[in-house]
Amino acid sequence: MVAAFPVFDLSRFEQADAAGRKALGREVDEICRATGFLAVSGHSVPQAVIDAVWSKARDFFDQPAELKDKVRAPYPGYPYGYLGAGAEALAKSKGADTPPDLKESFNGGPLSVPEGLTDPQALAFCYAETIWPEAPDGFVDAWKAYYAAMEDLAARIMRVFAVALDLPEGHFQPMIDRPISALRALNYPETDTPPLAGQLRAGAHTDYGSLTILLPQPGSGGLQIFTPEGDWREVPPVEGAFVINIGDLMALWTNDRWVSTLHRVVNPDVGATRSARRQSLAFFHQPNWHQEIACIETCLEQGEAPRYQPVQSGPYLMGKFNATVKPAA
Repeated sequence: MVAAFPVFDLSRFEQADAAGRKALGREVDEICRATGFLAVSGHSVPQAVIDAVWSKARDFFDQPAELKDKVRAPYPGYPYGYLGAGAEALAKSKGADTPPDLKESFNGGPLSVPEGLTDPQALAFCYAETIWPEAPDGFVDAWKAYYAAMEDLAARIMRVFAVALDLPEGHFQPMIDRPISALRALNYPETDTPPLAGQLRAGAHTDYGSLTILLPQPGSGGLQIFTPEGDWREVPPVEGAFVINIGDLMALWTNDRWVSTLHRVVNPDVGATRSARRQSLAFFHQPNWHQEIACIETCLEQGEAPRYQPVQSGPYLMGKFNATVKPAA
């Protein structure tokens, strides 16, 4: 039996006065200290936007392999386009040597390049062109609408996080006004062969940025978090809500006051010869490329020192991503 999963109503926060926001911020602080995972309802993202990208992503994955391969990432380490089965092993980002994950994905980056940006690494990585498919019809428009909605939602959640950390509500805004976020549609295909030893749909990993906005398939299972007690716990889809988890850079910002939780997607019906299909959408919110991520003063107890050296958002992300991809043969 799954324990109650924390659900935070964003609309309550946005309609509250200063005192009410402070109280709700304390609730979020407690959740992020405990697990780093919560569901957010009252988000105001139009259902039509969600339904459109959901159906178009499914239609994309339903295409024959030769059509999907037309938009395959051109080389290992290219961040956008189609990544087929065997292309990625997320557990390698944590130093674990595992077989490739049992999934395929389509990935897209920022919708525009900030004016005046000249950093060659940023332009070649986070601002590389998304390789758009020609089919299904309407895919690109649905994707861009959902990406824009997630970018807005992430900025609103970051305002909640600022209040939760005893900071001015707009504290993070200058640090995320040119975010290098990415959207990923994931398909975990139905299989009729047993997995390899240690092979999962998504190996155990933490996310790399500030926060992730996940939309899992309604009624699906398999997403698990590693609890402070040392157990793997199921994270259920919550109707009408997005699942939010804290990333590595938020843990660094907060000096581990907030948890960048280890999570994975396990194979259903362990021991069975066939597993059901599963789909999800994940928006990885990432601060500006050049943003230095260093410990926030409100997260240091008197006499305490930061646990981590500062890092730059973009290079940190690029290093983590490159650790997960399968090298060229």
